[in-house]
This record gives sequence, C-alpha cells and structure tokens, in this order.
Amino acid sequence: MERYWKVGEIAKLTGLTIRTLRYYDQIGLFPPSGQTESGHRLYDEADLSRLHRILALKELGLPLEEIQSVLGRDGPDLQEIVGAQIDRLKGKIRIQQQLLSELEQAADLMRQREKLTVDDLAKLLGMMKQSHEKYFWERRTHAERSLDRLGEWLAEAPDDK
Repeated sequence: MERYWKVGEIAKLTGLTIRTLRYYDQIGLFPPSGQTESGHRLYDEADLSRLHRILALKELGLPLEEIQSVLGRDGPDLQEIVGAQIDRLKGKIRIQQQLLSELEQAADLMRQREKLTVDDLAKLLGMMKQSHEKYFWERRTHAERSLDRLGEWLAEAPDDK
C-alpha cells in the first residue's frame, strides 16, 4: 500500500513552509500526485524524491527556474545530487574549521596581551561573514514559518462581522 503525505506533513518533515510548498505547486515545480476529496494536496514517495532533488539543487545555488529546467529534462540522478551535497557540506565544514582556527589564534594573541592587527581583524571578519550567512537564512525561514502559522490562525478565526 502506497503512503501519502499532506502538505502540512511535508512542511514538518522538511522544515519548509506551507507557503513555499504551495508556491512550488503553483509554478509547477512540485505538484502533488493527488488530492483528497476535500481538495488537500497529497504527495507520494516519488514526490518526496523530487522534493529532495529540488532542495539539493536549490542548496547548490540554482534558481528555481533553472531547477525546473534541470528536472524537466531528466536531470541529475539522486546519487549525483547526494554527491554534490556532500561536497558542499565539506566546504561548509572547512569554512567553520577556518573560522575556529582564526578565533583560537585571536584568543591566543589576546591572552598574551598582544593587539590584533588590522589584517587579523579583517581576516576574522571575513570568516565570520561566511559563517553568518547560514544564520540569516535560518532566521528568514523561521520568520516565514511564523507568518504561515499566523495566516492559518487568521483563516481559522471566526468572522465577527
């Protein structure tokens, strides 16, 4: 028996907002395989595999239009995408390790009561910038989820007119 997931379940599973999933459906990037009698979107395992490809390609920096084009022409298989994700993650880890090393060097200098040079500070700030890009992306995603919850609450609220 095949299993199906509703849009809210997919949102919880992936961390995406319901609004994002509906938008992906609207532009034809991630349409559901079916619908309930009441019109709720239903997604199957093949849909989840497609969503993984979408998110992996998005994480690699491709715009949605290009992702749609790649997936439309039987683009990379799951193994290629997972390999690309591994490479990207290794790059992120490398950046975090560099930042850790720079921070440790700065801490050592300060413990020795030495001043950090302008070059030391510039290098440290550059590493911090790379590291903080992920933080701001996560904050934006959290804000989108909050707006989705507010929208759902407003849609369910009784009309007092």
